[in-house]
Amino acid sequence: MSIEIRMHDKGVRIITMNYPPVNALPVQGWFDVAAAMRDAGDDPDTRVVVLRAEGRGFNAGVDIKEMQRITGFSGLLGANRGCFQAFKAIYECPVPVISAVNGFCLGGGVGLVGNSDVIIAADDAYFGVPEVDRGALGAATHLARLVPHHMLRAMYFSARTVTAQRLHEFGSVDQVVPRADLDDVALAMAGQIAAKDTRVIRAAKEALNGIDPIDVNRSYRFEQGFTFELNLAGVADEHRDEFVASGRTLDT
Repeated sequence: MSIEIRMHDKGVRIITMNYPPVNALPVQGWFDVAAAMRDAGDDPDTRVVVLRAEGRGFNAGVDIKEMQRITGFSGLLGANRGCFQAFKAIYECPVPVISAVNGFCLGGGVGLVGNSDVIIAADDAYFGVPEVDRGALGAATHLARLVPHHMLRAMYFSARTVTAQRLHEFGSVDQVVPRADLDDVALAMAGQIAAKDTRVIRAAKEALNGIDPIDVNRSYRFEQGFTFELNLAGVADEHRDEFVASGRTLDT
């Protein structure tokens, strides 16, 4: 289980999440994504980042089973801080971040792609935030960057998912491609960006962040406060214990 980092070609850095069986990241995994993104931005030879995953799906959110093994609130605090740092590092990475999404992208996965600059998705990809089924909140900030407002509310309350093709129709997913072509298409897009003057692209990333209508860092932190309240009330533990007892590996 790891975050794998390699330089591909001409300033394209690939960051791969590999946490079998479903890429539900443990606490340290979120911090590792954040560190990988910060390192990418600090490297003057990096012009663009491709965030991808090995396995059945892109990301299944937080590792609930790990959280339930940890006594007290340290697991929750670690996951909250780790997710915040990972999402923030993607958003604030000085170079563009392309998410190449295969299969499921759930919970924290939506946080990752919602703060990315470009999303390329396989035709089997789907997205959702099932937090309410786990007695928690979060990533509505990032889902709001992918779907219209009332659809956001319907999806959030019902914990239903949306296909990559539907997001492509909204314009939030740039391209939907066959699964076998996902990496090649994402790298082709990365190559187009990397071919530009990186001084201009870095300035453009900062400028685009500067004109965003919502402060995504503050907005997500606000959401996390309600998650902690639900944990203090014991609601979240009830739902997470039920999930662990069910033997499922995917939070949907």
